[in-house]
Amino acid sequence: MIYSISDLHLGTCVDKPMDVFGKKWEGHFDKIKEDWLKKVKAEDVVLLAGDLSWAMTIDEVKEDLAAIAALPGKKVLLKGNHDYWWQSLAKVKGVLPEGVYVVQNDVLRIGKYLFCGSRGWTTESDAEEDKKIYERELIRLELSLSAMSKIREEGDVVVGMTHYPPFGVTLASTRVTELFKKYGVEKVVYGHLHGNAYAKRKVFLDGATYFLTSCDLVDFSLVEVAD
Repeated sequence: MIYSISDLHLGTCVDKPMDVFGKKWEGHFDKIKEDWLKKVKAEDVVLLAGDLSWAMTIDEVKEDLAAIAALPGKKVLLKGNHDYWWQSLAKVKGVLPEGVYVVQNDVLRIGKYLFCGSRGWTTESDAEEDKKIYERELIRLELSLSAMSKIREEGDVVVGMTHYPPFGVTLASTRVTELFKKYGVEKVVYGHLHGNAYAKRKVFLDGATYFLTSCDLVDFSLVEVAD
């Protein structure tokens, strides 16, 4: 099984409790762990699509990574906009506990599953700096999707990951969703959104199913993505 949950915003080594954002955030990681332990088996995979930790440095994030690693299943991480600790990919890989993996400009195979994607960026800004970042993220996304296409075999299940929503509030096609369509990706997880009770948890677009997995919008429960 493939599950996903994002935007955990853990803060083991930094004083930034999430309950400042509302009562529902009180003990939020305990809620996530309780659900995780009920659902996930050793052979399952859990996708964490960005904003894992408030840590600022590699040393600070180690405890949060250890807390995730202690839970069942294999874990796949993608960088979010608040993952400031995620700078050098080599340094990140150097501190990953056993069973924890990352996707960045590449593809990861676990059994029949292929994971690919990029952080993404806002799709609805006219600011020049935002446009530049968006263009860079499109390049990174296609690098990952291209790498996936080279090793894809019959029977593989491809799951795309992006931190930012791949579309705007109208849920219309974008250059991000067009790339997923071009490479035949049928399932995509994303996060970043918070507190928006009207955000759709599941969107069907251009042949793909998009799963919103921000933890507060899915009641701190893991979302089933694929079996």
